[in-house]
Amino acid sequence: MSLLRRRIAAMDTFAPSPILALRETAVATATTSSASATSTIDPYTHSLNGVNQPVNMLFKEMLWWTLGIFALIILSVRIIEVAWAKLRHVSAMSVPADGQTYWKRSQWSWMPGLKKHLIYAPLWNKRHNREIKLSNAISMGTLPSRFHSILLFLYLSSNLIYCFFLNWANENYYSFCAELRGRSGTLAAVNMVPLIILAGRNNPLIALLKVSFDTYNLIHRWAGRMVVLEAIIHTVAWLIVQVADGGWESVDSRLLTESFVASGMCGTLALFVLLVLSLGPVRHAFYETFLNVHIILAVIIFACTWVHCATSNIGVLPQLPWVVAIFLLWLADRLARMFRLVYYNWSARGFTEAHVSPMPGEACRVTMHLPRHVDVKPGTHAYLRFKEVNPWESHPFSVAWIEHFPSFDGKEGRDEVTERDIRRGTTSVSFVIGAHTGFTRALFNKASATGLSTVTLRAAMEGPYAGHHSLDSYGHAVLFAGSTGITHQLSYLKPLIEGFNAGTIATRRVTLVWIIRDYEALEWIRPWVDEVLRMPRRKEILKIQLFITRPKNPKEIQSASNTVQMFPGRPNVMTILKKEVDEQVGAMAVTVCGPGALADDVREAVRAVQDEQSVVDFCEESFTW
Repeated sequence: MSLLRRRIAAMDTFAPSPILALRETAVATATTSSASATSTIDPYTHSLNGVNQPVNMLFKEMLWWTLGIFALIILSVRIIEVAWAKLRHVSAMSVPADGQTYWKRSQWSWMPGLKKHLIYAPLWNKRHNREIKLSNAISMGTLPSRFHSILLFLYLSSNLIYCFFLNWANENYYSFCAELRGRSGTLAAVNMVPLIILAGRNNPLIALLKVSFDTYNLIHRWAGRMVVLEAIIHTVAWLIVQVADGGWESVDSRLLTESFVASGMCGTLALFVLLVLSLGPVRHAFYETFLNVHIILAVIIFACTWVHCATSNIGVLPQLPWVVAIFLLWLADRLARMFRLVYYNWSARGFTEAHVSPMPGEACRVTMHLPRHVDVKPGTHAYLRFKEVNPWESHPFSVAWIEHFPSFDGKEGRDEVTERDIRRGTTSVSFVIGAHTGFTRALFNKASATGLSTVTLRAAMEGPYAGHHSLDSYGHAVLFAGSTGITHQLSYLKPLIEGFNAGTIATRRVTLVWIIRDYEALEWIRPWVDEVLRMPRRKEILKIQLFITRPKNPKEIQSASNTVQMFPGRPNVMTILKKEVDEQVGAMAVTVCGPGALADDVREAVRAVQDEQSVVDFCEESFTW
């Protein structure tokens, strides 16, 4: 806003003396009377006088078309990627490891450089997902990647160009303010459409473009900041003219008597409050509170914007249909979430129950017993809600283990389980939840307070979401996990080994690297790992490396075999990955889920091994919002 004030103040240099005199007179008489009927001020306090509506509509079209074309470009790239992965999958799944050499090497000489310097690159040197903390209690959030930064720069700069593409030669200061008011208000309404689309968990673009919700949420936050800035400019531009015309008394009068003005001011104030609450230090410190207040303020903003566009003295503003569309998009996402919540958690068999077990290392193992069959892919996450622990809150957690229980319809004598039996049965979905603050701490305390090994709670699961990254077409997969990030990686192990035994996937080698603080953390996933280790031909495909950073007893660090190894201290990610690349089988996928510092180390290592002799793709699972 300071830039706007300086630029408007600079107009004094160019304004002719009659205009300056008029402004001085208006200020001098503002507290005693309104502008006369022949004033050059009064017409620009209301209606669309001075507003360049054709240009406003042009920039609306340009902004929406730009976003649409970019989405089509991403869709085209994704279609090519899926087709290429399918071709690799089909051609490699029936050949041995040494027969995948073709897919090991890059088919395009420019691709490794593009990955290294743009697609996988952090904004600056290395830091991306490691939080910027001013203290243990104050977090500024994370930095966007280089690619995301370029997209955000183009989006934000285009908005600023559209906003200030005005008639700077206009000698009437108040007409200029009216044009700025119309432009900024139009752009604020225009940007609310992608703002709401990107905010939804059921956003169809997530599955269509295979872009993570984390990325959409990043763009959502910056789009929201742009909406707030444009709304403030819109309000200030109106205030400048209104105060010059009738003083602050006229502002108070219109706020009290005109719903059009009152709704606009109320909406701008709600947006500003939402902006303050969404800033990193506030959002991270009071996340649960922010979520609830965010929804309340969003409803207020919708209502105020609707009233503002519907009660103008010229009738309905042209932006009203957009506001209706925005509300319908938001309502559709809420209804979709409600439908999924009811459908997955209730059936004739009853309601979902959660078995919560407190674990060593301040974590809970949670198994959601759903009353119907749910198809859950590896690499997905779901939002959990517990009736007895902050029931108004839901939080995302990575799925660790899926188990389906077939229904035989009273024909238990049959040995063969059909697909129909599985579909008619039930599903259990398991998670590991570390106890930090707020909701997770309350859940851990609830489970621990009973003194029982397992407590049963009424709960609900919303999801699953994501799961767009399939590893089936890669000959080699390297999975890095830190602490409870093991849940994301564990969900891939059983399907990959089953696919290897069935000959339906290209994967011939899987390396799991898990970094934990102490030996006790192994209890989090022990029953699932035991099942994986008992699977046929597991030793032919899977190698596990456990790094214990703070072992209580050196005798705990004992490797069970060459395929399950334990080491003290932290791993050298670069050394591990370079060794895997030296022994690479076909195309390689490297995934990471864990603390931001680990994710940044893995990202750096993946960038370092990019060359024409090896195809190494990178996938990061994070919840940075």
